[in-house]
Amino acid sequence: MGKEITIYDIARELRVSTATISRALSGSKFVNQVTVRRVLEKAQEMGYRYNNFAGNLGGQKSYTIGIILPRLNSNFISSILSGIEKIATEARYDILITHSNENYETEKANTINLYHKRVDGIIASLALPTKNLDHFKPFFQKKIPVIFFDRVDDNCDQPQVVIDNYKSGYMATKHLIEQGCQRIGILTSDLNRNVYDQRHRGYTDAILDAGLTYDQNLLLVKDISEKSALEAAKEILAMDPMPDGLFITNDFEAVVCMQSLKLYGVRIPEDIAIVGFNNDTICKIVDPPLTTINYPGKEIGEISARELIDQLKGLKTITGNNRIIVKSELIVRKSSLKNKKY
Repeated sequence: MGKEITIYDIARELRVSTATISRALSGSKFVNQVTVRRVLEKAQEMGYRYNNFAGNLGGQKSYTIGIILPRLNSNFISSILSGIEKIATEARYDILITHSNENYETEKANTINLYHKRVDGIIASLALPTKNLDHFKPFFQKKIPVIFFDRVDDNCDQPQVVIDNYKSGYMATKHLIEQGCQRIGILTSDLNRNVYDQRHRGYTDAILDAGLTYDQNLLLVKDISEKSALEAAKEILAMDPMPDGLFITNDFEAVVCMQSLKLYGVRIPEDIAIVGFNNDTICKIVDPPLTTINYPGKEIGEISARELIDQLKGLKTITGNNRIIVKSELIVRKSSLKNKKY
């Protein structure tokens, strides 16, 4: 890691006393606001980290890993955390979990907060609206390890742990085509986010490679929520003709949408064959059981944590295009089986 910036460094730059710097950083009312603003701006510019952990004096490790998540209400995220916690515990590291609730400003605030809490490293998955990684720059500049997983920035050369989302989208759509589906819809999320963009591109190429026509009207882009899944089901019911196949890039939405369609008399898979994504536990207990792409969350978490801890121990260094691709696969169940011979 780079040299830690101290209040002495800031004081030297601003030519004021260390006592003034200390009072300004602690929000003391005895320092005028102009000085406070100058100190805070200089502290941010220099990459100063507030000393929240007394044990960190002298640049010692905190043995704490920061986790940045887009949301918590997800079986997939729970499995990721299970994997991270297993490896972190074995290595005697604590974890600090934050989540943005799919909000960029919250993600940014969480990232800055973890920086000032002096975590030794970060494991992060990005919120849907996140367009750049500027808020991670203090970590990059100080060579504090950051591992991105699942939702990543494709232009970033930091280590990433992902699956092949393009291949998975292609595989799911090809399966529906093999079941005889000719008019296949896709329910997905923000196409500016890497995972949904790549799954959509896989879907598109599978459609075109099979000689079918890509229909923009069959693309439904929603947020990941029960409300959106119910809205999607109503839009599908209003289509004329309705799709005979659906690729839904999230299992929770797939189950909600499927159950809603059934309430209106749509037979699954006879009328509409459905494929989800993630292989959540609910896939096995819903009726009919949901065909899906297995996304091994616990393994992703374990690999991410192991990669980070290896860097903290000096066993690995950050290299360009350092991307680890974890295997995903199609799990076939009844929700997609139009072709009984499959």
